Amino acid sequence: MNSEPSARPRRYLAVWFPWLPSDRLRRQERDAPPDGAPPVVLVEKVKGALRLAAVDPTAAQAGLTSGLTLADARARTPALRTVAHRPDADDALLAQVLEDFGRFTPMIALDPPHGLMLDVTGCAHLFGGEVGLIQTVQTRAERAGLQTRSTLAATPQVARALTRFGPGGLFAPGQDRAAARALPVAALELSDKEEQALRRAGLKRLADLDDRPRAPLAARFGADFPARLARVLGDEDVRITPHRPPAPVVLDRVFFEPVSAPEDIERVLTDLLIETMDRLDQAGQGGRAFEAGFYRVDGEVRRVVVRTGRPTRDAPAVLRLFRERVAALSNPLDPGFGFDQMRMSVPWTQILSPTQQGLEREMPGEEAFSRLIDRLTARLGPEAVLRFEPFASHIPERAARLVPASMRPNGEVWPDLDPDDPPLRPLQMFDPPQPVETLAEVPDGYPLKFRWRRVLHEVTRAEGPERINGEWWRAPNQRTRDYYRVEDRDGRRFWLFRQGLYGETPEPRWFIHGLFA
Repeated sequence: MNSEPSARPRRYLAVWFPWLPSDRLRRQERDAPPDGAPPVVLVEKVKGALRLAAVDPTAAQAGLTSGLTLADARARTPALRTVAHRPDADDALLAQVLEDFGRFTPMIALDPPHGLMLDVTGCAHLFGGEVGLIQTVQTRAERAGLQTRSTLAATPQVARALTRFGPGGLFAPGQDRAAARALPVAALELSDKEEQALRRAGLKRLADLDDRPRAPLAARFGADFPARLARVLGDEDVRITPHRPPAPVVLDRVFFEPVSAPEDIERVLTDLLIETMDRLDQAGQGGRAFEAGFYRVDGEVRRVVVRTGRPTRDAPAVLRLFRERVAALSNPLDPGFGFDQMRMSVPWTQILSPTQQGLEREMPGEEAFSRLIDRLTARLGPEAVLRFEPFASHIPERAARLVPASMRPNGEVWPDLDPDDPPLRPLQMFDPPQPVETLAEVPDGYPLKFRWRRVLHEVTRAEGPERINGEWWRAPNQRTRDYYRVEDRDGRRFWLFRQGLYGETPEPRWFIHGLFA
């Protein structure tokens, strides 16, 4: 599966879980309800009254719908089982399903309420065609204890409408529009007032609207009404925003039989890496981050990410990083009953130009150091291997920060300095700066003497001041600093600053911020 753009027509699969709240309850209870069990309704308090937030299929057959008050529902069906509605638990379950259904395509998004939208363009062949794809999706949902309705169509809006307000199913390009014309106007998902106005005007189906001029409809129902109608009919394709940004390169392996042996898993991983490097080579790119996705039969998904300090197309080197990373996982990679799919994606790529290989053996240098950083990162984790990065701030203690060595650069660059000039900043800095006692010849001048850690230092040379104003946009009370580079009689060099100006309240104070080597 490759996420690169293609000339083939777009195909979208809408998956809806109409009974998600009640299915979640059944999953928790595990045992199937006995015959004759009372209908189940999930209730929530709305403006002081208990109302139905969701119902199960049995309650729906009895004529109960969400929005009814609990008193009205009991009047219609006295034997009811009421359960508190937990939308947070429903959202958590849907998030788990979204991760599992990511096996079908990396282009997947939530489609609230209780739905998913998948851009399956170019993916169906991995599952035996579009019919096989729909059957596989339904089978996985049934294994998770969820009832589904799904539609495969040319645009996400028409797929959603046919799933929630129509028969659902598989529609070839061109057929979905005719099916959408037969849908009720409820498929537009307008407000109750606007839908009632359409029905009173005798406009009950989308075909009634499609056959009319758009201008009068826009004048009556708003300027965006024609665009909404065009989208539901499939005339406009508004692309989905995937839950996770699609990687430039994505490759999948779907297995007829699950794999669980470590040697089989590594063999598949090797094949995926080799093919991934070929794709990167064709694009003139190198990978900086590689993500291996492991999809278990029971729906659990594990993702392992390794990063490199430089763009690479070296499959054996990346495979070694994956070995290091998997061996260092705090929660081991457990195949359970086996992985039925594996995916390799490259979310971060950079241009990698061909390099001339020398005739002599490569000397240890920048590349060897980069590989060492990669191995340490894979073994210890990204938070354990850090580097300094410049930061856009003129406050010395904020002008640099520690970030993971594999993290994307922020775009800032270190200033160019003349190597013959003395350093402007010390290598050793104190956080926070340490207070000192000073004696100055004039109030605004550099100190003649200062006491630090009970030791008196006599200043023989001084440079400055370098005035740095506070970041008033972060904290309005930050005071001005005057920095001096000073040297004492013993040749030791210090970086001192006076915080505040004379005449201000409170009085200025002196601090030592760093030591020059």
